[in-house]
Amino acid sequence: MQPLNVLMVGTGEYTTGFVGGGASGSDKKVGVVGLTLFDLRRRGKVGKLGMVGVNGTKFPAIREHLHKNITLAYNKLDTSFESFPADDAKDPESYKTAIDALSPGDAITIFTPDTTHYPIALYAIERGVHVMITKPAVKLLEHHLALLEAAEKRGVYVYIEHHKRYDPAYWDAKARAKTLGDFNYYYSYMSQPKSQLETFKAWAGVDSDISYYLNSHHVDICDSMVSQLGYVPVKVSGSASKGVATSLGCDEATEDTISLLVHWEKKDDPSKQATGVYTASWTAPQRAGVHSNQYFHYLARDGEININQAKRGYEVAEDAAGQLMWYNPFYMRYAPDEDGNFNGQSGYGYVSFEKFVDGCRGVNAGELKPADLDAKGLPTLRNTIATTAILHAGRMSIDESREIRIESKDGVWKLV
Repeated sequence: MQPLNVLMVGTGEYTTGFVGGGASGSDKKVGVVGLTLFDLRRRGKVGKLGMVGVNGTKFPAIREHLHKNITLAYNKLDTSFESFPADDAKDPESYKTAIDALSPGDAITIFTPDTTHYPIALYAIERGVHVMITKPAVKLLEHHLALLEAAEKRGVYVYIEHHKRYDPAYWDAKARAKTLGDFNYYYSYMSQPKSQLETFKAWAGVDSDISYYLNSHHVDICDSMVSQLGYVPVKVSGSASKGVATSLGCDEATEDTISLLVHWEKKDDPSKQATGVYTASWTAPQRAGVHSNQYFHYLARDGEININQAKRGYEVAEDAAGQLMWYNPFYMRYAPDEDGNFNGQSGYGYVSFEKFVDGCRGVNAGELKPADLDAKGLPTLRNTIATTAILHAGRMSIDESREIRIESKDGVWKLV
């Protein structure tokens, strides 16, 4: 199969690890998207690479950052890419110029603020370009359904980057859930420290919220576990706390922590009902020892599952940190192999991208259709409708101070 040409849309922390003029202070100091695609190019799965942002004046510093922290760290790994706009220009619609330079069958990755996902994805889809979108896919259910219709019309593959699906423990839990009988209760919690609010201050509480940003992980995980049992969400109630983020200079609308209470029913037997509670916060302590707390409890008729993926039994004590730290090399393993090459191909962050690239190449070669990838249970647009519906309903519930119903029948979804 031919290598896949990929345009990276967005130049921030997740793509390059470059934030505020230097390496991010989070656990993604060299990013995820760029590093993974540079390595996939080394392995022959990816061809030409491009990157597009709003502010082209950042590119010289980004190139220097990537050369220093990736090329020199991983046996001269090639970090070259074509960039848009020019190094002396700023253009909020430069993504259009960059996508216009692609050919049908090429692909883009979208790691930009949530409100921009829909217009960028639609522009690419209409030109026959495959699309990966960071979670959440979009903020509005109607946008999700519009993208799905456009993608099926053009025959392109649209994949949502729900990397937690490939966490080995979560993957195994999904398989075990299938054997535990009817779904009964699910509770999840995910958080990041207050320092992230500095990174996201430009859009936090304005363009999106912590539920879209973090609850999207576990809402999707829960849906993937229980949809295989025939359960669908039918109503959502959201609740939010405020005060910390606003005291740190964030917009007055910024919530600290959001919880969603979701009622689930079994499609073929509505008498079988279940409850899901999903909580996310970006005001966790600065020195919690982990960048992201992440755990859930799943209860079913014949058993239960408890997963805590924050500490993972890996503790590091460093004088520079001033505390005990718990790192997560299972997501992105940055330590090189014995030859000095990047060695994180088994990390579930990397696996998520490789699944997308392999799917695109299969479609381009005529060996697969996008519907075949839906059937595999991958986090495609079609397989993540319920997640968008829940997140959108949760936002509506908080804004309108009422419970929101989710109706889904014969493939038609709507919020009431």
